[in-house]
Amino acid sequence: MHRTLAALAPLALGLVAALPAAAEQHVAVGQNVTSAPGITAETLDSSGRTIIGQSYAYPEGKAVVTSAIIEVPPGVETGWHTHAVPLFGYILEGTLTVDYGPNGIRNYGPGTGFMEAFETPHNGMNNGDVTVRILTVYAGAEGVENATSVEH
Repeated sequence: MHRTLAALAPLALGLVAALPAAAEQHVAVGQNVTSAPGITAETLDSSGRTIIGQSYAYPEGKAVVTSAIIEVPPGVETGWHTHAVPLFGYILEGTLTVDYGPNGIRNYGPGTGFMEAFETPHNGMNNGDVTVRILTVYAGAEGVENATSVEH
């Protein structure tokens, strides 16, 4: 089912973008994107803070938004890394365990959306027996890396 929803998301966004400008649209946190019959949007995250409570800011420069599906096979780790840009993650399949060092360890299962830690070293691990699939959206900028490996 999660694959179906993920596959339909671009279609739904395209439909919303194609609605006539004359249709009044009022967007607010937790409300539908549009009042057109049959189209709804569920807010997955809107806190303005990362999963470990940090505020974040967008990098300077020309915006570059990157979306990707990251797959972490069973027994594999991401390696310690940081993000210099805001990153939203949504677990499509599997359970990802993330070690944030002094900020603790968290487990994210299917259907969990979160704003990832910002400029804080962390390491993701797949301790399960199925591949973890994560939909990621990086709010980056030209010349700024979305993720950088770090020593830990």
